[in-house]
Amino acid sequence: MDFTPALTLPPCPAHFHPDEWAARQQLAAGYRVFAMLGWVEMIYNHITLRVPDSVSGREKHFLINPFGLHYTEVTASNLVKINLQGEVVGGSAQRVNPAGFVVHSAIHAALDQAHCVMHTHTTSGMAVACYEGGLQPDNFYSAQLHGMVAYHDFEGITVHADEGPRLLQHMGTKPAVILRNHGLLTWGSTLPQAFVLLWTLQRACDVQLATLSMGRATPIGADVAARCAQDALQFHPAHGAGQDVFDAMVRLALRQDPGFQA
Repeated sequence: MDFTPALTLPPCPAHFHPDEWAARQQLAAGYRVFAMLGWVEMIYNHITLRVPDSVSGREKHFLINPFGLHYTEVTASNLVKINLQGEVVGGSAQRVNPAGFVVHSAIHAALDQAHCVMHTHTTSGMAVACYEGGLQPDNFYSAQLHGMVAYHDFEGITVHADEGPRLLQHMGTKPAVILRNHGLLTWGSTLPQAFVLLWTLQRACDVQLATLSMGRATPIGADVAARCAQDALQFHPAHGAGQDVFDAMVRLALRQDPGFQA
C-alpha cells in the first residue's frame, strides 16, 4: 500500500499478513480522518477497503468498520474482514451493519478497480442529494467533477441485495455517486483517490448549499467545466491520486492520537 506515515508504525501482529496489516492501518487512518472532518453519522456509514490479492488470492475480501463503534474507536486490529456475502472471514467476533456491505459489496464485486468505497451522510451532502436539481456545475469544486457524477434513486434503507444491480447500472464507471435523498458515495483504485474525490464532492456540496442561501449562482459553461475536470490532476494516478492530501491528514491524525494504528 502507498501509505507514508509520519511516525513509526506498530509492528505487524503475527496473525496478520503484512500486506493486510498495512491495509488495516491505512483504513483505520481513513476512519480517523473522517472523524476529524466531521464526516461521521454516530456509528453508521462506512469506508471499505479491499484486502490485497497477496492475502485473499482470487477471492474478494474487504475490510469494514465493526458495527457499534464510533469512527474514533476504529483501529487497525478491530476492523472486520468480510467476503462479498457479508460473512466474516478470519474469526472476528465483531458484527457488521448489513446496510454497509450490501452497497459496498455490489461495487467491490462488479468493479475490479474499486479497491476502496466511501459513503457519508453529511448535512450538505444529503441536502444536495435531496435537492431536485442535484449537484449544480456552478462552483470551483463541482466543475472539477464534470462528467464524473452519477445518480441513483432512493429505494429505502440499503439492506436488500436486489438493489445492487440497479445501483451499478446507474453509476456505470463514474467514481462519484449521489444517492438521491440519501447521501454521497465515491470509489477509487486506492483509498487516497476515493478520499480526494469525496473531499471534492463534499466541498462542492458545501459551496452549493451556501450559494443557494443567497440566491442564484453564476453559471459555469459546460466547456469550462470540462476543462476543469481535465485539469483536476489530483484525481489521477500519474499525479499521486490524492496521496499527498491523504498523507497530510494522516499526519494530523497521528499528532492528535496515534492509537488507531494498533
